[in-house]
Amino acid sequence: MEWGCQRPDGRTPYREDSRAMVKLPRNPSKKRVALFAVGGGFTLIVVAFLVVYFVLFPTSSPKPFKLVTSPATSTASASSASTSTVSAGGQWGIAAGSEAGYRVREKLGFLPAQSDAVGRTSSITGTAALTESQSTISITSAAFDVAVNTLKSDRSMRDEKIHEIGLESNRYPTATFVLSTPVTLSKSSVTGRVTRVSVTGVFNIHGTSKRETLPVEFTLAGSTLEAAGSLTFPWSEFGMTAPSIGGFVNVTGKATMEFDLRLQRA
Repeated sequence: MEWGCQRPDGRTPYREDSRAMVKLPRNPSKKRVALFAVGGGFTLIVVAFLVVYFVLFPTSSPKPFKLVTSPATSTASASSASTSTVSAGGQWGIAAGSEAGYRVREKLGFLPAQSDAVGRTSSITGTAALTESQSTISITSAAFDVAVNTLKSDRSMRDEKIHEIGLESNRYPTATFVLSTPVTLSKSSVTGRVTRVSVTGVFNIHGTSKRETLPVEFTLAGSTLEAAGSLTFPWSEFGMTAPSIGGFVNVTGKATMEFDLRLQRA
């Protein structure tokens, strides 16, 4: 039996198909598949992001310089300190293995944690003048130049940026240090051992000179005198601005200059 309603124009009534009124049940399995697909896609995006981050932005960085001597070396060197006939007096120059550089705290804009960014170079020149007495070694003068335009970190993008911002090493390619006050070291405490003393000198970084005093570790092992230390300062102290890249990399307001110098008789 057909039923319907009268058209307004009086023509044959149209029929309302009862089948159109039937609601077809939804397929829950398809819905679950769709949800799994969306969730799986999101997981892949997260995994891809983590892979890219740990490949391009590794979180490991070199540790700060620290001098270490073994107990055996310390005992042997100390016992021979008083009997050694090799004079420490004279000019000493930079030897292989010397390094200097920077350390800053930075945070990528899309991550909550900070990490160390470290750049270093072995392009260092300079000399130190030493005098010697029966019980002491004195550094009477010293001057060193560091080619900061050769600094390398674990990311070439960072290395390129500090040529233009922060250190601006294209404009200021060299940093220098000149000792202001002689440094006296006890032979018994520095020969084969690590001793820490305060060192005062003038740093010239980014074209700005500042007199600073910092703790420096020294050790004399064989024919090599090694010195390691660091200086932390606000960027503004040397006329610099933190090399942050808006919204992507945020660098904290302080930088650290660090060094490990190895000197041998010239």
